[in-house]
Parts: sequence; structure tokens; C-alpha cells
Amino acid sequence: MEEPITSLPGRIVSRKKTAEVHSLLEALIAKRVQEIAEIEQMVERYERRIRLEEQAYRTMSAFRKMLSGKKPDHHLAVEYIHYVKKPLEKARGLRAEVAKYQQMLNGTLPAELSDLPEL
Repeated sequence: MEEPITSLPGRIVSRKKTAEVHSLLEALIAKRVQEIAEIEQMVERYERRIRLEEQAYRTMSAFRKMLSGKKPDHHLAVEYIHYVKKPLEKARGLRAEVAKYQQMLNGTLPAELSDLPEL
């Protein structure tokens, strides 16, 4: 079995507390991985919708293009920031958090219940 997680060098944490920390870390990792997957799905749906809209606009006749119009570039840029850039930054932060929790779980980084966020 893995060595118990210690909060201070030389201090041994009880097995029950270690089991609590391990189960909490595993739950946090699973939750964060799920959040990352949801963010990536949302970004993919947005990109697919934009590709379809662009394709539909390109296939229109010149007269229909003139009547329908196209979103200004600055609107597209703001949408991109809102629907792609910010969520991917959040996913990157969540990946870093998962890596930290994984290190705690492996025992390379000390962990204590007070260090972990609430579920």
C-alpha cells in the first residue's frame, strides 16, 4: 500500500485520515475532469455552429447575402473571446488543479484536509 500522506515532515497521519484525503482527492479529480470535458464540448459545439453558419453564408446568392448581412468582425472577436478563449483558459486552470491533486494523491506533494476545497 502507498505510504501515508504527511502534512509536516516526521509527522504521521492516521490511516483513517489518509483514506479520507485519498477519497476526497479522487472525487475532486473526477469532478474537475468532468468540468474540463463539459467545457471542451461547449467550445466544440460553438465552433461547429460557426462553421455551419459560415458555410451557409458562402453558399448564398449575392442578393441573399446582401439582404442577410454578416456579423461585423468585432462582434465575432467578442464572441470568440466569450465562447472559446475564456472557457479554454478555465480548462487550463482546471488541468493544473488536477495535476496538483494528482501529485497530492501520489504523495509527492503534502496534503491535508484543510488544503482541499469543499465538494
